[in-house]
Amino acid sequence: MSSSSNTSFTFPETNSTVLPDPSNFFSKSLLSNPLPTNSFFQNFVLKNGDQPEYFHPYLINSSNSSLTLCYPFHNSNSSFISQVFINNLTITSSNKTNNGKHVISSYTDLSVTLDIPSSNLQFFLVRGSPFLTVSVTQPTPLSISTIHAILSFSSSNESQTKFTFQLNNGQTWLLYSSSPIMLTHSLSEITSDPFSGIIRIALLPDSDAQHEAVLDKFSSCYPVSGDAVLGEPFRLKYNWNKQGSGDLLMLAHPLHAQLLAKSNNNDDVTVLDDFKYNSIDGELVGVVGDSWTLQTDPVFITWHSSNGVKQDSHDEIVSALSKDIDSLNSSLSSLPTSSYFYGKMIARAARLALIAEEVYSYEVIPKIRNFLKETIEPWLEGTFNGNGFLHDRKWGGIVTKLGSTDSGADFGFGIYNDHHYHLGYFIYAIAVLVKIDPAWGSKYKSQAYSLVSDFMNLDMKMNPNYTRLRCFDLYTLHSWAGGLTEFADGRNQESTSEAVSAYYSAALLGMAYGDASLVACGSTLTALEILGTQTWWHVKEGSGIYEGDFTKENRVMGVLWSNKRDSGLWFAPAEWRECRLGIQVLPLLPVSEALFSDVGYVKELVEWTMPALSRDGVGEGWKGFVYGLQGVYDNEGALENIRKLKGFDGGNSFTNLLWWIHSRGGEDN
Repeated sequence: MSSSSNTSFTFPETNSTVLPDPSNFFSKSLLSNPLPTNSFFQNFVLKNGDQPEYFHPYLINSSNSSLTLCYPFHNSNSSFISQVFINNLTITSSNKTNNGKHVISSYTDLSVTLDIPSSNLQFFLVRGSPFLTVSVTQPTPLSISTIHAILSFSSSNESQTKFTFQLNNGQTWLLYSSSPIMLTHSLSEITSDPFSGIIRIALLPDSDAQHEAVLDKFSSCYPVSGDAVLGEPFRLKYNWNKQGSGDLLMLAHPLHAQLLAKSNNNDDVTVLDDFKYNSIDGELVGVVGDSWTLQTDPVFITWHSSNGVKQDSHDEIVSALSKDIDSLNSSLSSLPTSSYFYGKMIARAARLALIAEEVYSYEVIPKIRNFLKETIEPWLEGTFNGNGFLHDRKWGGIVTKLGSTDSGADFGFGIYNDHHYHLGYFIYAIAVLVKIDPAWGSKYKSQAYSLVSDFMNLDMKMNPNYTRLRCFDLYTLHSWAGGLTEFADGRNQESTSEAVSAYYSAALLGMAYGDASLVACGSTLTALEILGTQTWWHVKEGSGIYEGDFTKENRVMGVLWSNKRDSGLWFAPAEWRECRLGIQVLPLLPVSEALFSDVGYVKELVEWTMPALSRDGVGEGWKGFVYGLQGVYDNEGALENIRKLKGFDGGNSFTNLLWWIHSRGGEDN
């Protein structure tokens, strides 16, 4: 994946007119490299940089030479869950200037260092730390203010290095300092004499003395950053870079805890099961250790269905295949210009080639190959009249011609929205074409690798044209789609199945080219994306992740935000359940078997969705995905339903639905 010989190609350069200026908040030393466009701290570098971001367990925002810390409470009902931001504590210098902005001086997958030079403050914002850690770089008088009333304030030890204060909202906070600090307080503000050194602030999650003892024990060791390493297949390692003395305490979300338990490489890690913080992602549990190993079960990447297609269904599939192939040439007269819909179109055609292989209809594959060559080459060569790929050097990545001048074109692709979705479809089609025409694959290998590197690059030194893992979040263990847009609720992702498809397609491309490292990386991210989907998007009774009212009413997420869970979609209201199901299913691929491996959940999801299909105006394409999932547990009923359909989603086909349903149930194949 990081081979420079595979990634030397760049599409023509563009000077986008719609992208924000990264120099407003990134330090000069970072501007010469590709920059993250879907990061956990994205709000800090967009517009005024003053919208909050979620760092588990705290919401944090920075503005006017200060940083505000919030331990959020949940506002929830049957439609949404959100974490409410309140200014619990605001940290700055007592002699602050309101025109001093923050600067991002460094970042990794698991951390960002935020400097406020005008206040002599440097914040080590490390994801999953129960403490906020700030380095006061020069002797500076400090101010810690709150919108609440301070009910009590006391020094907890003679050395004046630990303080406890209670607020009238019921919260108790602890402050630790690396050397003695003189603090005084009023009704809503704590101030200090000039101080330099390390300060750590933590919410006490429970009044139990044992929780305070845990924070006391680990207050002297602080993380300054954290690295996530994708090494062996299906294994992810966190290495926390720490300073101070003693052992390091961090927090794990439920999926972390699940994967930590699977690994045999965590002998130096201790899970504190009774030390917990609340989170929108489920309870966060204490973990002691400098290094974590997260182990996932393998997902086997295959071109075809795992059980094969039932022999007695071949004739029906071949008949549908013939008709769908005949319609390919007619589609050439009205090609979509949108990179998303174009990608779906060519991926749909590529599916036909692989289905033809499964039903031994090899004679039709040359027609599909010719169609794929005719439709893919103009995008790789820059000759497609309606649109095309360009390279943006400002942030470091691929944009489209339409997106370079219109932030709303191509669903925001030009401002780095949905990159894994769009490019995933292109990569899938390219992988299939490489498989059936290796000579063509050899000719266009560098272009293919540029597309996959846009969101799959692991090594910016080896491949300096693209940022690292543009969409996948190695702490939350799933992708974000939102791009360079400021959102009060942070990053978001709607369609998890298209994210899974993107990493699956990258693994297929690796298989087509015999690239073991790309297969390993794509397979691992596919497995993690599936687990993230099943943990947070698939809403299941008894999981304990979400509040009862939301869980009772919903079986699948609409849009998941870093700071909110929403039953509604970007393009449809929550009541259109067929759209909520469909956008978490499309495109139907062999990997969909792994994504929807829980048959009991699938049945609940379909039965929850079915009543919505009686509404006037329900699209035939959306019905197809509902019936497709029905086929997981009710083969005959699903077949009866899809045979009545009058249309299909642009990335789907009658052939593909027949293939899907006729490849369920291995014992009959």
